[in-house]
Amino acid sequence: MSTATIIDGKAFAAKVREQVAAHVAKLKEQGITPGLAVVLVGEDPASKVYVRNKGEQTKASGMASFEHKLPAETSEEDLLALIAKLNSDPSVHGILVQLPLPKHLNSDLVINSIDPAKDVDGFHISNVGLLGTGQKAMVPCTPLGCLMLLRDHLGSLSGLNAVVVGRSNIVGKPMAQLLLADSCTVTIAHSRTKDLPEVCRRADIVVAAVGRPEMVEGDWIKPGATVIDVGINRIERDGKTKLVGDVHFESASKVAGAITPVPGGVGPMTIACLLANTLTACCRANGLAEPEGLTA
Repeated sequence: MSTATIIDGKAFAAKVREQVAAHVAKLKEQGITPGLAVVLVGEDPASKVYVRNKGEQTKASGMASFEHKLPAETSEEDLLALIAKLNSDPSVHGILVQLPLPKHLNSDLVINSIDPAKDVDGFHISNVGLLGTGQKAMVPCTPLGCLMLLRDHLGSLSGLNAVVVGRSNIVGKPMAQLLLADSCTVTIAHSRTKDLPEVCRRADIVVAAVGRPEMVEGDWIKPGATVIDVGINRIERDGKTKLVGDVHFESASKVAGAITPVPGGVGPMTIACLLANTLTACCRANGLAEPEGLTA
């Protein structure tokens, strides 16, 4: 029996997309259409699904969608040339290179060749530095989505103890920076942390982003804490493939005050925040006020 409030990321993401579409409609009245370019190299099946979803949602929000699908054997030189072209294209406000890239391509080099103002994934070293020093940055989509869900559920986060389990550049580290900026006391924990369950038990907010199925157990959670589960893991159970998070939902939902489900929690927020970031980049490029409630 779940006692926790279920944080519905799907419903919240739909609201974000509505807000984005309303802003886009206003921009179009001024003759401005935000544009998002997505670059996919190779045939990774999961990446293809993501790219298709991103394209559909971009168009549904009224934005221009530019898709560039390149063969797996594309050279670094050709990929960098395409990015240079997109950097100088005024109709493109956001550029996203779908990861992972084929092994022969240097991901860091490719990501850092994107104009930081168009880096809607927030992975460029300049945006990482700006976020880390509390300046205006493009913020990675998944942590931004987590922050929106937390603010919506808790209101002010000031003074709360937050534990981020996972130290990736894509989620863990930027999530910690965002929580710090909202005046949380932040601990970054990971697989080498001594007595990880005890560290988690002190937290008012637990963000699990470690990529290990159901690792965070219910008895790791402080009663009434808010749990944000970023993990998406496919496991075999009872002869069926099932999607589970990094948190053991059944046990954690009996202790937590609120929890995101998997699927239907953080996942839908990622693409919604990608659209929000593209809108923000377009507003900044045109010297217009940024949309309220859609940035960190």
